[in-house]
Amino acid sequence: MAANTELSLRQQVIYSIFVRNYSESGTFRAVEEDLPRIKALGTDIIWLMPIQPVGEKNRKGSLGSPYAISDYRTINPEFGTLDDFKSLCHAIHREGMKVIIDVVYHHTSPDSLLSKVYPEYFYHKPDGSFGNQVGDWWDVIDLDFSNHDLWNYLIETLRYWAGFVDGFRCDVASGEPKAFWEEARAAVAEVRPDALWLAESVDPDFIVFLRSRDLTALSDSELYDAFDITYDYDIYTTFKSVLTGAAPLADYANALNRQEFTYPGNYMKARCLENHDRPRAHALIPNEQALRNWTAMLYLLKGPVMLYNGQEQAMTHTPTLFDKDTLQWEKTPAIDLSSLMSKCKELRQDPLFIDFTFHAEAKGDVMVITDTENSIDHQHKILGIFPAKGQPASVQVDLANGSYTNLLTNERVDIYENVLTTSGEAIIISNR
Repeated sequence: MAANTELSLRQQVIYSIFVRNYSESGTFRAVEEDLPRIKALGTDIIWLMPIQPVGEKNRKGSLGSPYAISDYRTINPEFGTLDDFKSLCHAIHREGMKVIIDVVYHHTSPDSLLSKVYPEYFYHKPDGSFGNQVGDWWDVIDLDFSNHDLWNYLIETLRYWAGFVDGFRCDVASGEPKAFWEEARAAVAEVRPDALWLAESVDPDFIVFLRSRDLTALSDSELYDAFDITYDYDIYTTFKSVLTGAAPLADYANALNRQEFTYPGNYMKARCLENHDRPRAHALIPNEQALRNWTAMLYLLKGPVMLYNGQEQAMTHTPTLFDKDTLQWEKTPAIDLSSLMSKCKELRQDPLFIDFTFHAEAKGDVMVITDTENSIDHQHKILGIFPAKGQPASVQVDLANGSYTNLLTNERVDIYENVLTTSGEAIIISNR
């Protein structure tokens, strides 16, 4: 684990914003106007997807992917000016939040400034032309990390942005050398000592695929040498299989439990139900009560919660990355998860969530999560009961008989003969 990773990050909430589609104007200023609402969700960190200009050559769609960057050191003029970006960063800080930006160092657009000035920084195919080495990413060309001058350029770019932002979410971080990330972290620390580093680690099948082509493919365990947080893609396939009925809930519980002994003791996973690369949670979980239960469960997992803009209104449409596809915000949404998210964030402020032992157990279609404070006596526990399908259930639990308070609703919950009954709603109780 990165030597100076703060365990308190486990209590925090990251909110991801795609500026282009966040509003009709698609600007930094529109995001700035909405900061109080975002803060009210319990947000600690705003992650802005790529803010740099998009290349024009080989564009996917009419506007191109934000991950096909043409210039690492300038602002996408569609979003505003550098001053607009600085204003947004200042406003985020005034609201008591931090801001991180996307770092896309696996590739650039084919017409990037870097490819014109420093073509030697890039991978070249046998015929000498630029190219990429991964699947359908035909709108980008790959960088070549065997050239250490490239490292210097990229790290200086990070140091520049660190003058404005509080850290970085690093795209396809598994695809770059570990030594590069370690050097980058050390260099950025000279500018911003407490910078946050979030790695987009990749799923196991993709690691195997990359390694089969003799390409760099870092495991999550390797990434923890340089990063504070990794994605939970190591278990995403299991999560999706459970939601689509292809696997039992017990498979997901077992996958969560494996993380407890697979990674360093202070590991953190970015816990999400959806993001810009994955289907919307409500599309996978159409039942409202089930969606509420899965949302609440995120806050009992080990690692910061990561939300995607629009998730709080249970949107089902996943915006395209390649065209203007504005989020359809409703003044009175049919399903509003905002208050639930805010309440769950309040519960997560319990000091237990800084240093605790996690255990999940599936009892039929009900997930039972026990978070236990790491101490000699192990007295403090928080127990979560989450009916995965939103259906009534009775489950046996490892807490003393008696009356408790559901911390989500302040309603009374009784345990009798070690059995707890729910009408389908999530229940979170504490033995204190």
